Amino acid sequence: MAPYLLVPCHLSDSFNYNIRMRRIVLCIACVFAFLACPKALWADEVADVDAAPSESAAGGLQEGPSAAEMTVSADGLSASIDGCAFALNDFARASKGSNREIDGDYYGYTYLIGQKPTDLMYTVTSTDVVVYIDPAAADSVALDLSSEADLTSVRAYIEALDKANENGNSGIPAAADWHFTTQDAIELDRVVFSFNQNLTEDRAYNCVIGRDGSDVTDSSNAHYTQISHACFARLVAVQDAAIAAPPSALEQFGQFMAELDWSPLWVTLRTTLTAIVFIFVLGLAAAYLTMHASLRVRDLLDTLFTIPMVLPPTVCGFLLLLLLGKNTALGQWFNDVGFPLVFSWPATVIAATVVAFPLMYRNARGAFENLDPNMLDAARTLGWSEGRIFFRLMLPLSWSSIAAATVLAFARALGEFGATLFLAGNYLGVTRTIPIAIYFHWMNGRADIALFWVIVILIFSFIMILFINLWSQHTTRYRRGAEGQ
Repeated sequence: MAPYLLVPCHLSDSFNYNIRMRRIVLCIACVFAFLACPKALWADEVADVDAAPSESAAGGLQEGPSAAEMTVSADGLSASIDGCAFALNDFARASKGSNREIDGDYYGYTYLIGQKPTDLMYTVTSTDVVVYIDPAAADSVALDLSSEADLTSVRAYIEALDKANENGNSGIPAAADWHFTTQDAIELDRVVFSFNQNLTEDRAYNCVIGRDGSDVTDSSNAHYTQISHACFARLVAVQDAAIAAPPSALEQFGQFMAELDWSPLWVTLRTTLTAIVFIFVLGLAAAYLTMHASLRVRDLLDTLFTIPMVLPPTVCGFLLLLLLGKNTALGQWFNDVGFPLVFSWPATVIAATVVAFPLMYRNARGAFENLDPNMLDAARTLGWSEGRIFFRLMLPLSWSSIAAATVLAFARALGEFGATLFLAGNYLGVTRTIPIAIYFHWMNGRADIALFWVIVILIFSFIMILFINLWSQHTTRYRRGAEGQ
């Protein structure tokens, strides 16, 4: 029979715990190391865009330059291709246009170019990309408009710069048909695309209108066109391209931190620290109350206090909005006394308190129920009041569980999203917490800022969980030492 290694129970548990903690720390360190890697290792760099064009509507363009041949300026305003005689400068994107009359006349859906016309511009719809190139500007930079290779390079420039300036908005559809023109107007299926239109004395526009002068953005129009955006750029010789070198990793980090809006962090900490005070007091009071209530009342109160933990946060937020909204008597009363709750900072505290409260309540009640009732009765026979018993016996003996419950409730309040968004909304510097900032930055195409706040939340969560583990380990050792005496 193989010999057995006899290890004292507390030494074995400590040894296994240390191994588990080392593994956890190693895994988290690997995750942070991956997230800290340069962006080029895990995402497409703006300066290296795959600019190979897809099949063109006009018979097909040849394969475009590879990503290695394309250089896009770090600011996304210029691009050049190795071996190409021309480049693009001063790229600008207009994501929204106007469908109003100009000086009393209707010209369709218009994009403002500026005070003067430019060399290259294009309009993107859900099915087409219509590109205008000024022939005089093309001649000045040796752009041969009859050359398939040059048009392929133009398309590669457009795709690369358009992608670099998307910022979460719509890009060029992969299956779009491409149309190149040197005329100031082109008609596609009874829809007229016009360029460099001097509609006012000091303004030039791009316009999209029906051939009959109708509004093609009206869904009831037989020639309805879903217009995405328009872009403008200047044609320059390749040696004149203003290609900004990408900043170093340290410079990028410094610029990122300097431009970062820190208000979500302060709003989150302010909200969570305030909420945890209410959660701590109300949770202990609710746990103590249910212990001294009758059985039927206890079951009813326990259900009422626990239900926010099992409901989706959005449901909690919706119910709070129905309860505290301006159309309710309670919400109107708060408005009348000059303390509106909905879509204000106090609403973030209320949402966090309601959602995190059950964690404090359940843990505190469990800790109180595990106390020896004979000890409490003995204190009563000695003449101790209920208040003295609570503060001198129940709290000290249950403090380990209560501290862990407080940290868990703090972490839950820190990460609250759904109820806060419903009840408090998304107001920068007022109600925008870190979870809300993560969502809206991601939706707006700022994945870098969203990732930064994700890392902040991960660090907070890691510290809290580590604290709970260390506290539990300390308490376990204390109890084992007490039992051994």
